Amino acid sequence: MESPIPLGGRISGPRLAVMLGSWRRGGSRQGAADLAAAIELQVLDGQLPLGTRLPSERELADALGASRTLIGAALDRLRESGFVASRRGSGSWIAAPGRRRRDPLGPASRELIDFTHASSPAPPGMIAAFDAARAGLAGHLADHGYQERGLLALRERIARRYTERGLPTTPAEIMVTNGAHHAFVLVLRMLAGPGDRVLVEQPTYPNALEAIRAAHAIPVPVALDPAGGRGWDIAGIDAALRQASPRFAYLVVDFQNPTGLRLDTEGRERLGAVLARARTPVVVDETLAELDLEGDPLDGPPPLAAFGGGLAICVGSASKTHWGGLRIGWIRASEDLLGRLVSARYAVDLGTPVFEQLVFTELLGDDGWAALARRREDLRGYRDALAGAVQWHLPDWTFTLPKGGLSLWCRMPEPMSSRLAVAAAGHGVQVAPGSRFGVHGGMERWIRLPYALPPEQIHEAVRRLSAAAASVRGTPESLSAPIA
Repeated sequence: MESPIPLGGRISGPRLAVMLGSWRRGGSRQGAADLAAAIELQVLDGQLPLGTRLPSERELADALGASRTLIGAALDRLRESGFVASRRGSGSWIAAPGRRRRDPLGPASRELIDFTHASSPAPPGMIAAFDAARAGLAGHLADHGYQERGLLALRERIARRYTERGLPTTPAEIMVTNGAHHAFVLVLRMLAGPGDRVLVEQPTYPNALEAIRAAHAIPVPVALDPAGGRGWDIAGIDAALRQASPRFAYLVVDFQNPTGLRLDTEGRERLGAVLARARTPVVVDETLAELDLEGDPLDGPPPLAAFGGGLAICVGSASKTHWGGLRIGWIRASEDLLGRLVSARYAVDLGTPVFEQLVFTELLGDDGWAALARRREDLRGYRDALAGAVQWHLPDWTFTLPKGGLSLWCRMPEPMSSRLAVAAAGHGVQVAPGSRFGVHGGMERWIRLPYALPPEQIHEAVRRLSAAAASVRGTPESLSAPIA
């Protein structure tokens, strides 16, 4: 039966070229296989959703600087494996591989190690929290169940933690959301529209970039300096605020994703003053703020919002500290801003599920943040295991050991991140190439390695990654044309 023509969006040749990065691993005879593998990786990584229409062979050949013969051969491979469907006169689109998908790993595919997600399994006590929440649910069943701001008990616990960290906060300044990403999208919808600019760090969290692009806004990058140790370029941010006039800034100043950098108190004072002077709202992603692996989070610098005035909006989440399957996040903002966000929320959803809020309230308890000490201790061991494995198996890779967060940002001796991600899948490990963390791709000398897995899996993942790196070292770079 012929595949139906999808109604999905279309990706342009230049945009697909940026996503694929340095896709060419071997000589010309392997070019089609390399390109097909690179596109498969983007499908498996969720960057090319089901139904996405692909550019024509001619457009893609021009964007990649490759021959139409090579493009046609790669598409034939993808059609054979089920990743692409085509119809004469209607073009080609991303399809579900289904049973026709080739298994690049053979029998070992079930042992694929996921090195893309920087998130940990659920901590001990999760089942007990669910049981307690189930008992407490009875008291809410007589109500309508819509919680546009969130349960008061949960907002009290979150507000108290901000106050303890140096940012006095009341429950009226907290809104519970369906995760931090949902919180960011709500703020994005309120503050920016098509054509508006949003200042971001470079590199930064890929899903935030995708949300900005989905809103047809324009991310404006200001480079971080993870290798030199300087971190945030406050003067550069000041210049970008004056020159680009962004509608708001999106920053991760606590164990920044992916670099692991943390802005000190003096830097926060300077950055807060720059943002306040420009009257630019700032969304501060604090999903990793509690994962200080070298000390108590309360001994660290106060939240950036303590220096940013009433235009600072904090976004937090339970996904990194507790469990990604618990879709609970929150927004901390002034009552005025929060009132506007509540009104904007009605266009997206009508509140966060009551049961999940009860579970997280139970997990926090009276002093639930202190219970994270065990998780931080485990993650410190995982971090050190990953650092040791990289130094042993990949001694020419460099990194700055982060004092918190969930990942190492590694610099490789040559630009091969995208090629390595493709090759790694063939060695049984999935990694996210550095290009995903850049506003316009690039970052081919960098790769993010999370330390959310047990040490034995970390060592095996790095061993496989070392074998994959050896297979692509010294191979020709992509012949694709530069993207303006």
